[in-house]
Amino acid sequence: MQQEIIHSLTHWIDENLDKALSIDEVAAKSGYSKWHLQRMFRTVTKQTLGGYIRERRLTLAAEALRQTQRPVFDIAMQYGYDSQQTFSRVFRRQFSQTPTAYRHNMRRQAMIQHPRLLNFDCTENMNSFAQRTTGECCPVR
Repeated sequence: MQQEIIHSLTHWIDENLDKALSIDEVAAKSGYSKWHLQRMFRTVTKQTLGGYIRERRLTLAAEALRQTQRPVFDIAMQYGYDSQQTFSRVFRRQFSQTPTAYRHNMRRQAMIQHPRLLNFDCTENMNSFAQRTTGECCPVR
């Protein structure tokens, strides 16, 4: 029964990570006292409720860094951080690198793992002066 309650609650949390979530609000949603909910959550998941929320937000932020060009500041704000500095500090603690370094490293890794994505012929679409004179169609280096 506790597992079902926590599963339902984690689903609700995951759907609301883009909103400001406090433990009080989550406890109110669950219908349990803050103390009892945190105890039950830790028993079922082996982590604290606050830790779960932080970890999920950071995971989604890391995904956004990998998959988008959005500024780090915008991603930090989307996932509830009050400043880019706070986000960077928490992110570094979790991933052992800054958000910007993480983004660059993940992209570099993707390029190494999927080199065929960079190996294509675009000579017939050389439109700019620089492309026609240098013969380079892709300024990726």
